[in-house]
Amino acid sequence: MKVLVDSTVWIDFLCDKSTPLTKQIVELIQNREDLCICGFVLTEVLQGIRDEKQYVATKQQFNNLIYLDDDYSTFELGATIYRNLRKQGVTIRNSIDCLIAAVVIQNDVMLLESDRDYAFIDQYFPLNRILT
Repeated sequence: MKVLVDSTVWIDFLCDKSTPLTKQIVELIQNREDLCICGFVLTEVLQGIRDEKQYVATKQQFNNLIYLDDDYSTFELGATIYRNLRKQGVTIRNSIDCLIAAVVIQNDVMLLESDRDYAFIDQYFPLNRILT
């Protein structure tokens, strides 16, 4: 099973917070599941790391994950997701979540997340969310 882990979950994991989702990451690692990352998640996580040693260590850890590419169609789908939800009266707080959702859809992977915007997106653009 391939799983894209969202930024908020990675941040909690890297800060050693014990939550059901960080426990889920540990379980996925123990089960040798294929953990994935995309450029949007990589950027969101790395940009918040202030300590240089932790920054370098995190980059090295992320190099071991499966990288899911994006292309022009990813950005088109992200915009379509955002626009269609807005037409339904739903405003997504962070358009990056629409791009991450587009990567999930295009690569047909599971999504481990803790952001309420994905629940809204999932209503109109089905995501393979791991529910805990």
